[in-house]
Amino acid sequence: MLKNYFKIAMAVLKRRKFFTFISLFGISLTLTVLMVLAAFIEKLANPVYPGDKNNRSLYINRLTYTSKKGWINSGGSSFYFLTHYAGSLKTPVKMAVVSRNSSSNAYVNDRKIVIDIKYTNADLWDIANYQFIEGKPFTADQIKRADHVAVISERTRNEYFGEDATAVGKFIEADNINYRITGVIRSVPETEEVFYASMYLPYTVAKADYRDKSFQGAYSAVLLAPSEQLVKKMRMEYEQMTARIPVPDKAFDTLHSNADTYFETYIRQVFGNADSAGYVRFVAFISLFVLLFMLLPTVNLVNVNITRIMERSSEIGVRKAFGASSKTLVYQFIVENIILTILGGIIGVILTVIILQLINSSGLIPDLDLAIDPLVLLYSLLACLFFGLLSGVYPAWRMSRLNVVTALKAQ
Repeated sequence: MLKNYFKIAMAVLKRRKFFTFISLFGISLTLTVLMVLAAFIEKLANPVYPGDKNNRSLYINRLTYTSKKGWINSGGSSFYFLTHYAGSLKTPVKMAVVSRNSSSNAYVNDRKIVIDIKYTNADLWDIANYQFIEGKPFTADQIKRADHVAVISERTRNEYFGEDATAVGKFIEADNINYRITGVIRSVPETEEVFYASMYLPYTVAKADYRDKSFQGAYSAVLLAPSEQLVKKMRMEYEQMTARIPVPDKAFDTLHSNADTYFETYIRQVFGNADSAGYVRFVAFISLFVLLFMLLPTVNLVNVNITRIMERSSEIGVRKAFGASSKTLVYQFIVENIILTILGGIIGVILTVIILQLINSSGLIPDLDLAIDPLVLLYSLLACLFFGLLSGVYPAWRMSRLNVVTALKAQ
C-alpha cells in the first residue's frame, strides 16, 4: 500500500512542477537556515577546542558597580582583583587570567598583518587544551622575569614567516618590540573570545601596570574545579567571597561579579543575567523564532495542498464512487504530504552540508570549523515530519468532506 502511495505522490509532484518547487524550496530553505544557525549556536555554546574542560570551568568576565541612585559602572576586572580575591578561593585548582585582545600591526613584504595580542599567566596552558604544532608554552619563570617571549597561532606563523615555516626560536615584532617565539599552537576560532588570540604574551610585559589595585580593568579569569561535581561549590564560594568585598568607589553602593559557565556568559551578554529567568527568556526566544520560522512553510504547504486537492477533485470523486472511504483518502493524502516534506528535508540536509563547507573554506570566520550535530539533524528531521503532518491534516480533512457529485462536477 505504501509503495502505491509513493508512486501516486511522485506522479502528483511531477504533474505540477511549479507547486512542487515552491513546496520543496520552502521546506529545504527553512531546514537549511535552522541547521546552519544551530551549528553556530552549538559551536558558541559548547566549544571543543581548546576549551574541552568547560564542564569543570567557570568564567569571570565582568565587574559591575551599582548605586541606589540607579548609576551603573560595568567593565572587565583588573589583574589585581582577580589574583587577590578570586585567587584566594580554596576550591579551584587553577586560575587562568587573560586580557582582552589588543591589536598590533606588523608589516611583512609590504603586507599588513593584524596581530591580536592576549596577555596571560601560565595557568592558561593547563586549563585550555592548546595543541602545540611546534615548541612549547612560556613558563611561569619567564613570566616572572618579564621575558619577551611569545606563543603564536599557526595562522600567524604562516602569514608572518610563510606556509609551514619553522618559527620556534625566531623573533616576531609587535608594537616595535621583538618577542622570541617559544611555541606555535593550532589556530583558535575568533568566536572563542576567552581563548582566542594571534599571539600570547606574559602579563608582565603588558604596557598597563598589572599591579594597579583598582578593581576594574581589561582582564577576565577562568576557574578550574578539581571535578565537575565541585563546580557548584566553587561558584558558591565565589559568590560568598564577592559579597564581603568592600566597594572602593564611594559613589557606588554594591559590587557585582559573577562566575558563570561558558554558556551562561553568552546568556548574560544577551539577556543581562544568567539565572533561571535568563534561561527562560533564552529558551522562549529560540522556541518562538523556530516556531515562527517553521510556520511560514507550513502555511505555504497548507495553501498549496488545498489547491492540489481542488485539482484532484475528479480523482477523489471517482475513488469515492468506487467505494474508497474518507479515512483511506485522508491517510493517502497525509502520507503523500509526509513524503514531500521528507524530500524537502533531504534537500535541506544536502544544502546545509554544502553551505557549511563553503563557510569553513571561505575564511569568513577564520579557523571556525562548523559541522552538523547528529542530534540537531535528528530533531530537524523530526520537526519536518511533524510540520509535514500538521500541514496535511486540514487539507486532508477538506478532501474528506467533498461530496462525490460535487467533486465530479468540479472538474
